[in-house]
Amino acid sequence: MSKYHPVDEAAIAELQQIVGEKYVWTDPEKLEPYSHDEVTGAKYIHYPEVVVLPETAAQVAEILKLANRRLIPVVPRGAGTGYACAAVAYEGGIVLTTERMNRVIEIDEQNMVLVVEPGVRTSRVQEIATEKGYLYPGEPSSSDSSFIGGNVATNAGGLKAVKYGTTRQQVLGLELVTPEGDIVTLGGKLKKDSTGYGLSQLIVGSEGTLGVVTKVYLKMAPRLGHVVDLLAVFPSLDSAINIVAKIMQSSISPVCVEFMDNKAIRCVEEFLHEKMPHSDKGFYIILSIDGNNEEILEDQCVFIDELCTENGALEVLVADSTKIWKARKSFGEANRARSLIFSAEDTVVPMSRIPDVVEKLSALGQKYGVSIHVAAHAADGNVHADILKEEMPVETWNEQLPLLQDELYEFIYSVGGKLSGEHGIGFKRLDLMKKYCNPVELKMMKAIKKALDPNQIMNPGKIFRLD
Repeated sequence: MSKYHPVDEAAIAELQQIVGEKYVWTDPEKLEPYSHDEVTGAKYIHYPEVVVLPETAAQVAEILKLANRRLIPVVPRGAGTGYACAAVAYEGGIVLTTERMNRVIEIDEQNMVLVVEPGVRTSRVQEIATEKGYLYPGEPSSSDSSFIGGNVATNAGGLKAVKYGTTRQQVLGLELVTPEGDIVTLGGKLKKDSTGYGLSQLIVGSEGTLGVVTKVYLKMAPRLGHVVDLLAVFPSLDSAINIVAKIMQSSISPVCVEFMDNKAIRCVEEFLHEKMPHSDKGFYIILSIDGNNEEILEDQCVFIDELCTENGALEVLVADSTKIWKARKSFGEANRARSLIFSAEDTVVPMSRIPDVVEKLSALGQKYGVSIHVAAHAADGNVHADILKEEMPVETWNEQLPLLQDELYEFIYSVGGKLSGEHGIGFKRLDLMKKYCNPVELKMMKAIKKALDPNQIMNPGKIFRLD
């Protein structure tokens, strides 16, 4: 029996007083979009009892005070583009969506800081930085639709992480409404801070389990004058992946180094109805390099071309940037078009072990009779493996997938890897987290959760269960 209380009429009335009747939704049709994220499958669909749309941090604080007083769970939610069921209400209660908290608060060019609310789209942040002559390097594949708040919640990585880091490296500070309804600013515009624990960095990646982020201080980077995208096509997995370490060990510092296996390339080609180079047998390495000196960039391109050719590349092209990044970002969509139900795994391993992981995935696909498509942020070891159900009966899929995952993650941890590189744990990987996370590490996380959220109202049942 749940320890939480239902959202009754009195609670609804209080919520309406806080945000206005217009922004408290209980109609099933309005609740449906909030019953799931991008994870597919009926077992991952759970309706909230109510969706609330606050506009200010003060309103968020009042909502959390009400939830604490009435013992109602609260699930913070951004755009719902996640792949871990972190923003789904498995205990019922309130979904608190940040859609209305979408203001750009400050553009501080002198300190190169952008201050925004959590409901601002990632692409909008990138556009603002570009308009001012800067770069916001956070670029998950979902940047056109995801919110900054969701990026913060999952510590989103993305295409430029190899050079600029994940979202954690872009966040200088944030405003947080704690589970008990206090409003606090952690960090700010400072480039360095050794004043006690790094609490703002603790909140990044906490998936809404430690409070609601209501403001984010984002670091902008200088925008370099020239960017070149290269596509190197290789005849095999090994020849493609083995080039990554050689590039990273050189004097070149690429913005990104992406990998797509042949199954992924052909699936994307079919989805986009666009012919891709050497799609019959090719494995892709997509590189992006930037700089202010065009001559130096040209020399670097020549060096990469020679290095790839020496290592067996079929062809090295200066890529059509729009086409190649559209293809890479369509990886998930293309797989969904092929198979409405699929499991998006988000493993991360030392860079040198990527070939072993992809070979393991191929063997597991054959063993369990499923197609597995692979794309990777190759230079930081983050391997995305989409396991497609296709025509497999649901009953068989539900039996086989956990067995496949167990074999996969036994292998991942044996080579020094972890469950998630950027998508997070949420509800989807809850049991895997319990099985594979170091018990002492898990004990520390639980202690933090209990200390900051004594009534356990914030996104319960995500990352781990409190027994």
